[in-house]
Amino acid sequence: MTTTHNTSPKVFTQEQLDWQPWIAPLEESELSERHHAGLVDAARARSPYFRLLARDPDTLGARTRTDKDIFYNPDAGLPRAERELAAAATSRTNGCIYCASVHARFATHFSQRAADVQRLLDEGPGSDLGPRWNAIVAAAVALTQTPPALESSHIDALRASGLDDAAISDALQGTAFFNWANRLMLSLGEPLRTSN
Repeated sequence: MTTTHNTSPKVFTQEQLDWQPWIAPLEESELSERHHAGLVDAARARSPYFRLLARDPDTLGARTRTDKDIFYNPDAGLPRAERELAAAATSRTNGCIYCASVHARFATHFSQRAADVQRLLDEGPGSDLGPRWNAIVAAAVALTQTPPALESSHIDALRASGLDDAAISDALQGTAFFNWANRLMLSLGEPLRTSN
């Protein structure tokens, strides 16, 4: 007989993690048409995090549409791997192990730079990931710590690394969104690693 234990991870990882809310989420069977409209994506009904946020379906709908536009809008701007990198760096800075794992996996998938992404998780935002990624991470960390910490030198470094206005906007919007999303998730529950 196998016993399953849930433990809270203590280090940043690219493993897929579970998440446990501290406040009871809605059950899938309780979700109304309005809740589903707030979820935007029907698959999110399986997530306890999104079922918890569905208690305020209008706010969840705005949150989900913003999230999808930041990460899935292919019209110009920053490549998906680097949008995910900015979110992973933000999550690493905020200490959100769950979000860092999700966005680090996506950054690895879209960039094929698993070792660099893992270095960010292991060593933190000061790790050397090459000039372009260093510039993205540095801007994300500055904005995450406090908006006034983001200075013109960060924007200059992004431009010097080949980012145009749309790409810079994507990096900063993804960072700002995840700065908020991390704090929300950290205040509502904790990540879990399932082990047998």
